[in-house]
Amino acid sequence: MKDFIHHLDKAFENRLRLGIMSVLMVTESADFNHLKESLGATDGNLASHLKALEKTGYVSMEKRFVGRKPNTSYSATEQGREAFKKHLSALEALIKGSM
Repeated sequence: MKDFIHHLDKAFENRLRLGIMSVLMVTESADFNHLKESLGATDGNLASHLKALEKTGYVSMEKRFVGRKPNTSYSATEQGREAFKKHLSALEALIKGSM
């Protein structure tokens, strides 16, 4: 059971990163404001965690204009989806005591 820690992904240690990935796993993409409202995060806190997930390659960002306003949306990459599924599986195994 002590080996479970090696199956957890350090990128998802923070509750906000878990929340970001959870939202992005069930939707094709989400804009910054949607994530901010859904997760109750501040601009700076959300931005720093999104940047960390981008650096790992787990999240991609797209900037565009909606009307005359800039809009930034985020999506989970295929790599991010797989990593998150593995992380959740490791958590489930830990809870069930099977690792």
